Amino acid sequence: MSTLTVRLPDDKHNRLKALAAHKKLSLNKLIEELTTQAIAEFDTEVRFKALAATGDQKRGLDLLKKLDEHFGS
Repeated sequence: MSTLTVRLPDDKHNRLKALAAHKKLSLNKLIEELTTQAIAEFDTEVRFKALAATGDQKRGLDLLKKLDEHFGS
């Protein structure tokens, strides 16, 4: 496991502490969860871009149209 030191303004630090307390987590666990979410979002974006670069545009547009028809636009 590694250690990370982050400098934050006091108000942000206090708000993060309040958020951690609200979720009944330690500040370290909250930061770990936020990091996991950020990495998952990044991985999803990278995967989407890789698939989009090699995908079939017509099929993609057809799928979007189908979703619009089902869920409304």
